[in-house]
Amino acid sequence: MRIIIIGDGKVGHTIAQHLITEEHEVTIVDRSEAALLRSQDTLDAMMVQGNGVNVDTLLKAGADQADIVIAVTVSDEINMLSCLTAKRLGSKYAIARIRDPEYNKSLSFIMRELMIDYVINPERIMAQEISRILRYPFSGSVETFARGRVELMDFRVAEDDVLKGIALKDLYSKKPHLPRVLFGAVEREGEALIPKGDYVLQVGDRVFVAADVLTITRFFAAIGKNTSDIKSVMILGAGRIAYYLCSLLLDMHKQVTVVEIDPERAKEFAQMLPGANVIIGDGTDQELLTSEGLDHFDAFVTLSGLDEENIMAALYAKHLGVRKVVVKNSRDSYQELLGLIGLESAVSTRTVTGNTILRTVRTRNAANQADAVERLYRLMDGEVEALEFLVQKDCPLIDRKLKSLRIRANILIAVIVREGKVFIPFGEDVLKPGDRVVIIVKSGGVERIQDILEKGHS
Repeated sequence: MRIIIIGDGKVGHTIAQHLITEEHEVTIVDRSEAALLRSQDTLDAMMVQGNGVNVDTLLKAGADQADIVIAVTVSDEINMLSCLTAKRLGSKYAIARIRDPEYNKSLSFIMRELMIDYVINPERIMAQEISRILRYPFSGSVETFARGRVELMDFRVAEDDVLKGIALKDLYSKKPHLPRVLFGAVEREGEALIPKGDYVLQVGDRVFVAADVLTITRFFAAIGKNTSDIKSVMILGAGRIAYYLCSLLLDMHKQVTVVEIDPERAKEFAQMLPGANVIIGDGTDQELLTSEGLDHFDAFVTLSGLDEENIMAALYAKHLGVRKVVVKNSRDSYQELLGLIGLESAVSTRTVTGNTILRTVRTRNAANQADAVERLYRLMDGEVEALEFLVQKDCPLIDRKLKSLRIRANILIAVIVREGKVFIPFGEDVLKPGDRVVIIVKSGGVERIQDILEKGHS
C-alpha cells in the first residue's frame, strides 16, 4: 500500500519502521530537514520536506494516489487540516492524531466535516491501559479483547509460586483446583517463546495468560497473586495522560493526588478535575514525596515529560514499598533495563500509537477487510503478537476440527468467544461464523485468520 506519514517525530518514525517492515511503500513528510536526514539514514522511505497542509507538498508526496495518510505531528490542528487536504486531493483513507481533550465532545462532527476516517488519541488509550494495570498490581500489562470479555495479562513466576517446576501439560492434573487459562507466551532470559505442553515453568519466567475476566481473576487468586483493589493513586505530572487517567480513576471512586511543578498547569488541572488533590511541587524531590505520604499510597504513576525523572521517581516509590508503580518510558533501549530493576509496568505513547495504527493499516490492507485483524497487541517488544479476528461466514476454517488444521509453527489459537461465552479451545473444537478468535503468533505474518495455516494448505 502507498502510505504517507506526516510528522517525522518519534511516533512517526516508529510507525514508518513498522510499515516498511510489512513491505508498504512509505513516504514521510516533515518541515525539518534534519529530522528527514536522520530518517533517510535508517529507513527505506521517500522523504518530502514541507508542511503537511500545503497542497504542493502533499502532491509531491503522492497524496493524490495514496491509500492511507497518517498525520501525527505535534499539532492537532495541522493533523486535522492535513487529512482534509489529502482527502480532497484523492487519498483514500485518513488517520489523524488528535490529543486535546477540548476536541473530545465534538469529535464525530470534526471527523465528518474534515473527512477524517480514524482518530487516535494516544494519551487517552494509554490512560485506559494504565487503569487496567492498576486493577492487578502484580501484572506488568493488561490487554482486552472481544469487547472486554477476554483479558491477556502477564506475571513473573516467583520462587514461592505453586506453578514453579510444573510442565504445562501436567498443571491441571497436579493442581485440579486451578481455573483453566491459556498460557499463550513466555519470555525467558530475553527470548520470546510460544510454550507447548512440555514447557516447564521456571522462576523468573514472564508468562502471558488469557481467559475471560472472571476466570482470570479466580486463577490469580488461586495462585496467591494479589488482586486486592487499588484505592489511592499518586501521579507525577499533570499532562494529558494524567487528565484522562484521573478522570477514569475518579469515576471509579479512587483517591487521586497529582504532583505538578508548573503552578499554572497545576491550577488549570485542578479546575478541570476538582475531585483530584493537586500539589504544586517537584515530583522528583524525595522529601516532597515523603512529606505527602507516598509510602501510604497503593500506587504511583510517573507521567512527566522526561524518562529519567520518571524512572528515578519510580525507583524511589519502589524503595518506599509502594505496591504498584507504573512508569512512562519513551525509549525502547530502556525497556529491558526497566524490567531488570523491577519496573515492569512501563507504558509508551509511541508503542500505543504504533500498535493502533498498525492494526488499522492491516485492516485496510486485507483483500477482504472483513477478514482482517480487529485488534492487535504486541508483546515483548513486538516479537509476539496477539490478534483478534471475527470469523466470517465464508471463512475456509469453519467447521473443521482444530486438530486437523495444518497450523504454522509458533502460532496458537488462544481463545474463542461464541455468543458471549468465552472458552479455551482444544483439538476437537471448531470455528463457527460470528466467533471472535484470539490468536497468538511469533514472528508476525498474519493479516487474515486463514494466514495461520502452513503455505499450500487451506
